[in-house]
Amino acid sequence: MLHPHFLHPADHRAVSPALADGPSRRRLRWMLAAVLAILAMSAGLPAARPAQAAPAVTYTNPLANQRADPHIVKHTDGYYYMTATVPQYDRIVLRRATTLQGLATATESTIWRRHTSGEMGAHIWAPEIHFINNRWYVYFAAGRTDDVWRIRMYVLENASANPLSGSWTERGRISTPWDTFSLDASTFMVNGVRYLTWAQQEPGISTNSNVYLARMGTNPWQITGAVTRLVVPTYDWETRGYRVAEGPAVIQRNGRVFMTYSASATDANYCLGLLSASATANLLDAASWRKSPTPVFASNTATGQYGPGHNSFTVSEDGQSDILVYHDRNYRDIAGDPLNDPNRRTRIQKLYWNADGTPNFGIPVPDGPTPVRLRSHDLTASYVRHYDYRARVEPDVTNLADSQFRIVTGLAGAGTVSLESTNFPGHFLRHRDFALYVERDDGSTLFDSDASFHRRAGLADSAGLSLESQNFPGRYVRHRSGLLHVETVSSSADLSSATFHLE
Repeated sequence: MLHPHFLHPADHRAVSPALADGPSRRRLRWMLAAVLAILAMSAGLPAARPAQAAPAVTYTNPLANQRADPHIVKHTDGYYYMTATVPQYDRIVLRRATTLQGLATATESTIWRRHTSGEMGAHIWAPEIHFINNRWYVYFAAGRTDDVWRIRMYVLENASANPLSGSWTERGRISTPWDTFSLDASTFMVNGVRYLTWAQQEPGISTNSNVYLARMGTNPWQITGAVTRLVVPTYDWETRGYRVAEGPAVIQRNGRVFMTYSASATDANYCLGLLSASATANLLDAASWRKSPTPVFASNTATGQYGPGHNSFTVSEDGQSDILVYHDRNYRDIAGDPLNDPNRRTRIQKLYWNADGTPNFGIPVPDGPTPVRLRSHDLTASYVRHYDYRARVEPDVTNLADSQFRIVTGLAGAGTVSLESTNFPGHFLRHRDFALYVERDDGSTLFDSDASFHRRAGLADSAGLSLESQNFPGRYVRHRSGLLHVETVSSSADLSSATFHLE
């Protein structure tokens, strides 16, 4: 929440520059995967499903305007609870809904206001809501009326089942080894142990804030034992504008603990870094954690999203997808102090997972409906993606946005759909000479027809989908030798190659 590299935006070629091993090696990997899949099927063995495949989810961004540092939790009562920083920095708000999208229109209540004097009287920042030992707790940061930058961490408690009712008790300040600038407290459990993580300015270290970790004491507003310093901002992308590491958030999957944190000034330079550790390691040993040398989520000019950061994690309504919650702005240039600009918006999008079990954040997607991925029915670890503007299927697409498409109303209308590229908005999947490409809409009738498809039940599996050409009925999008074509299909192998599943 403090002060915020404007990283280089996604490369504006349709090539995937993030894939350092080059196209020839990537094609070799695809060919090997395809051969293995074919051998498995010929041997009567089930083809391996991709790691953590989950049905598609679709939301509309932004979820909430003028709400920064968003924190959303799904509780056992079936409700999502959302709190966030308001631009007036004067109160803590809370809303709930049975769906994530429902939070956009849910009634918002003020559950606590800043003091009129002394402590907790200014800069009410970054509230988080947690349910611990059958009680609700809100962690937040606040300054004093007589020193607004004397930021410290505080806790509220509510014993009601519904945190929108009952009363909130001030449990006071979270004490740490230093009486210095501190903020962004968050809590999580690993193997039955509850931890607190937060950001603080440590005496003797010339940074604005670092990230720390400690065990929680008997009360969830107290820490106990040793304090471990996890992050000191040193990389270029962590020190743009200010030397900042703040806003830690934790997600646990695949036997590992992943901690995101926000870095640099709160303008377009703001971005997410990532730590990871084994869930069985001593988390209070800094050597247990690996820090990514590059940011995992950053501004993107193509999609018009700037300064994404201060995130939290939640899950989809069916519990099968992880959801990334964060704020950003839809413009780069800010007049004056970014902290005085009120227009950070709460946004959500699906968090994907790489084959190696690590999270893939992709890019902040464009405003509007969130995109999906299309997984091949027969090559079950392969996804539709673009590379050199050519559409194809490949496994292990680490440049995630190359494989994300927004399904929109067909450019040709008449009950059709079109697939718009996520990292190249205004570019659509279209066929030309019956081969498929991702190309910019030129506004022509021919392009509209070539880029429009009838969405059908999957030809090989009705739970999937198939895409029939609008201007060439009977021809379907299918993969052949790794590339996508629009062709007639008849054999069972053909039908499988023309069937996809949305994730």
